[in-house]
Amino acid sequence: MDAKPKYRTKQRKILLEYLRRMPGVHITVKDVCEYLEGQGTPVGQTTVYRQLERMVDEGLVNKYIIDGIGPACFEYIADGEHDGAEVCFHCKCEKCGKLIHLHCDEMQEIQEHLLREHAFQMDPLRTVFYGVCEECM
Repeated sequence: MDAKPKYRTKQRKILLEYLRRMPGVHITVKDVCEYLEGQGTPVGQTTVYRQLERMVDEGLVNKYIIDGIGPACFEYIADGEHDGAEVCFHCKCEKCGKLIHLHCDEMQEIQEHLLREHAFQMDPLRTVFYGVCEECM
């Protein structure tokens, strides 16, 4: 039982510091593991995933499962980047896999239209538009 409190202090602190430096960036468990290993604090993928899931439950991190094929992505939100009122859709490049946050007033209008005219509540955190990014065009 002593292992859990150790992780919640030293390794969790390092993980939170890393996440705070990455606002608005989607990271994977692999990204976190590589970072922690580079900091001299290697942690297993299962442990990192479990800790990120706890942070999701605590409201510190958003979790994105974009297409069911690639790994889950996580984004640090504890400083209020997603306060519930902000709409954040996503675009995913079908060539390179790049994931882009889409903050756009027109998307808010589409979301409101769907609710008002079609009685459909769209979830912006899970809505993904597929296409080709600027670099891949």
